[in-house]
Amino acid sequence: MSWLFGLNKGQQGEGGGPALPLPPALPGAGDGGGDGGGGDRHAPKDKWSNFDPTGLERAAKAARELEHSRHAKDALHLAQMQEQTLQLEQQSKVKEYEAAVEQLKNEQIRVQAEERRKTLNEETRQHQARAQYQDKLARQRYDDQLRQQQLLNEENLRKQEESVQKQEAIRRATVEREMELRHKNEMLRIEAETRARAKAERENADIIREQIRLKAAEHRQTILESLKTAGTLFGEGFRAFVTDWDKVTATVAGLTLLAAGIYTAKNATGVAGRYIEARLGKPSLVRETSRITVLEALKHPIQVGKRLTSKPQDALEGVVLSPKLEERVRDIAIATRNTKKNKSLYRNILMYGPPGTGKTLFAKKLAMHSGMDYAIMTGGDVAPMGREGVTAMHKVFDWANTSRRGLLLFVDEADAFLRKRATEKISEDLRATLNAFLHRTGQHSNKFMLVLASNQPEQFDWAINDRIDEMVNFALPQLEERERLVRMYFDKYVLKPATEGKQRLKLAQFDYGKKCSEIAQLTDGMSGREISQLAVAWQALAYASEDGVLTEAMVDARVKDAMQQHRQKMEWIQAQGTERDKDGGKSQALPFFQGTPA
Repeated sequence: MSWLFGLNKGQQGEGGGPALPLPPALPGAGDGGGDGGGGDRHAPKDKWSNFDPTGLERAAKAARELEHSRHAKDALHLAQMQEQTLQLEQQSKVKEYEAAVEQLKNEQIRVQAEERRKTLNEETRQHQARAQYQDKLARQRYDDQLRQQQLLNEENLRKQEESVQKQEAIRRATVEREMELRHKNEMLRIEAETRARAKAERENADIIREQIRLKAAEHRQTILESLKTAGTLFGEGFRAFVTDWDKVTATVAGLTLLAAGIYTAKNATGVAGRYIEARLGKPSLVRETSRITVLEALKHPIQVGKRLTSKPQDALEGVVLSPKLEERVRDIAIATRNTKKNKSLYRNILMYGPPGTGKTLFAKKLAMHSGMDYAIMTGGDVAPMGREGVTAMHKVFDWANTSRRGLLLFVDEADAFLRKRATEKISEDLRATLNAFLHRTGQHSNKFMLVLASNQPEQFDWAINDRIDEMVNFALPQLEERERLVRMYFDKYVLKPATEGKQRLKLAQFDYGKKCSEIAQLTDGMSGREISQLAVAWQALAYASEDGVLTEAMVDARVKDAMQQHRQKMEWIQAQGTERDKDGGKSQALPFFQGTPA
């Protein structure tokens, strides 16, 4: 390691000490060199021309001092350690180089694997594309075959139709020709017969006239003799009847009894008919009833039997109301049922509210729950009856009083004929009918229960209000009730037909419960009848589609359309109220259920 100090074996001193290293030859100097600055002084100057050798002399001097100093061994050891450090660094660099080479190999392997993977993916994609293209070609070939087969079938069918038409034309022509020939033959035969008959009549004309003359004379003689015989017999009989006073008396008495019997039978038949009509028949004002008539029992014995053996139903089954209203009407149903059991007096009820809020449905359920019969009449049917309205109204109540089970008489649109009698808009016939109604409902009855339904109860006559024992307001359904109604009608008109499999209706996959909640939010202001009509519209949309599938988009579109129609109805109602205010000259209250369009 002596080279670190500028020493070599040939340059050591006599005492074994290191000799000073020779300075490197300066560029431009000759091989022999001269003293200190030997060489051509006039040689061109270069970068070594200003070199100072004193620095090297000082370094050599320092090296000799260090060699003779007591730290020479330490310096040698330090140099050895530096050499080892350099070797270790070289080995480290070699290792790093080998690691870099290995990493490069791994990178090359990874790149090759990536290229191979891309190649496989590209081959797979090309294979799939080739398969799809082959499948497309196969489908096209199949479609072409089907199209060719269809064209061939159409061509065969056309040829068959042309053949049938030709055969039909030939047959028709043949039939027409046969008919023509038959007609000609018939005409020839008739002409021949006519000529033969005319010829025979011309030849026998004298004989025929003589026969006619003899027959006429004989017929005249017979009629004259018959008249003479009848006159003789009638005259003798009348003469004998008049001369016998007992026969005359008996004849007069018989005719009198016959007339009295005919008159009595006619009146008895009318009375019996009215009795049967009052007891068994349905009055003309009653549109619908659950009361069983003889005619209905004869026509539908099985249905009548099922109705007689049916058990009482829940009064609120299928009726969706608010909790407070549901509690109140349930109390009314329980009270009515107990009144029926104890044969006590029924109370009269007024149900008012917007159309389609369940008034008629609850009236039917109330009658079935109480074990009573129900009868539905409409106020609009009374006014057109004119003078016959009073008689028809008495028939209704006479018929109601004959019920053994008790009758719930439900009057829908009651404000149509129970208006205030003081107004000029009511006719005399309608006023008389209203008086008859008031007369028959002046006292409570244990035979029938009166239930009135109206959208405008403020138009009732004050006497009608006096006969009402309890008023129930059926308001528009709120959010909770609308959601129950949407779910109930969605299940009734969509889910059940779709799951039964007997109808052409399918339902696409979407969250039904979430959709019903959304629809309940959107249908603010709509009645229960409008919601049921919306569900029926969904069913109709599915039936009208090509595949019979009801999708979520179809449901949303129908809901949007229904809400637009509802807003249009509310605008019409508002416009009608404005016109009514202008015509009346002062502000008139709109029906209580009309308000700002939802």
